[in-house]
Amino acid sequence: MTTHISPHELFEKLKGVKTGNPLCAYTQERCERLAPLINAIRDLKAEKNAIVLAHSYVHPDIIYGVADFCGDSYGLAQKAKKTDAQMIVFPAVRFMAETAKVLNPDKIVIDPNPHSGCSLADAIDSQTVHQLRKQYPSHTFVCYINTTAAVKAACDVCVTSSNAYSIVEKIPNDRIYFLPDKLMGQNIAAHLRAKGIKKEILYYHGTCYVHEQFEQDQVTLLKKQHPGLKVLAHPECKPEVVQNADVVSSTAGMIEYVKNHTDPTPLLLLTECGIASRLQAENAHLQLVGSCMICRYMKSNYLEAIYQALKSPLPSQIVSIDPEEQAGALRCIEAMFRYTETT
Repeated sequence: MTTHISPHELFEKLKGVKTGNPLCAYTQERCERLAPLINAIRDLKAEKNAIVLAHSYVHPDIIYGVADFCGDSYGLAQKAKKTDAQMIVFPAVRFMAETAKVLNPDKIVIDPNPHSGCSLADAIDSQTVHQLRKQYPSHTFVCYINTTAAVKAACDVCVTSSNAYSIVEKIPNDRIYFLPDKLMGQNIAAHLRAKGIKKEILYYHGTCYVHEQFEQDQVTLLKKQHPGLKVLAHPECKPEVVQNADVVSSTAGMIEYVKNHTDPTPLLLLTECGIASRLQAENAHLQLVGSCMICRYMKSNYLEAIYQALKSPLPSQIVSIDPEEQAGALRCIEAMFRYTETT
């Protein structure tokens, strides 16, 4: 039997969200409007043996209303790999839904987002990768998970923000081409230098338009205004920001750090606003300072679109991948799992 949620239960889950963005503010009245739609989605999930995998950057009502699992790219890729559901609905961005399809070729994978681009994934295509491989034939090509299936198929190994540093360390080649994020490529190179590891790190020129907006002078000002402030930075941020952060971590790592953070020290999270929303909903005692940045692509996911896609998906919402690209992308992703699982 499907479990329904009452407006009061929904409000209790979401009332702690205070990011300053009206889309992430939940009143009792708003929860009364949302609860029937959430329950209709829950009914459809049960009817169609569907699972909803939501990235931490999407709206809190999706995370706490209909998501079966919520996390970062790597964690959700693992959930997609292990699920027994016949349908995977992925409110995030297109490349994540493609990753789920690569790992589950016999399942129906739905992308309900009508605007599911990504400034990183859109920065490079597979033709460009093939050209770069001809230019740098002795390099191992490492692609960030924020890439299309076609780009993954043209690369050697995929990485996420939670394992990029360790995987590049482990690769038995001292020549690496990292794509498409130049800031993460620079941060990986700095990490290796700090550990005395000599590798040539070349990188493409893409950036995450959200994370590149954080500036060190802004962080410095906030640290003066809030003595003892702990700064948590995503590795997609600029090198000067990352080098001066107290913690450099993926979104999942930030969440884990905050869960173990019991003292009243204020925190600054240099990542998309969804993390602050989620953490405030789960940890009412937290003192979060500073403004966060909104990802227009992640925030294009809405409950209404999820309901429509579950009920009657449009052809454009059903993820389909060329068989050759499917095989190549799977090889690339499986290489990531192997590197991550080795000590």
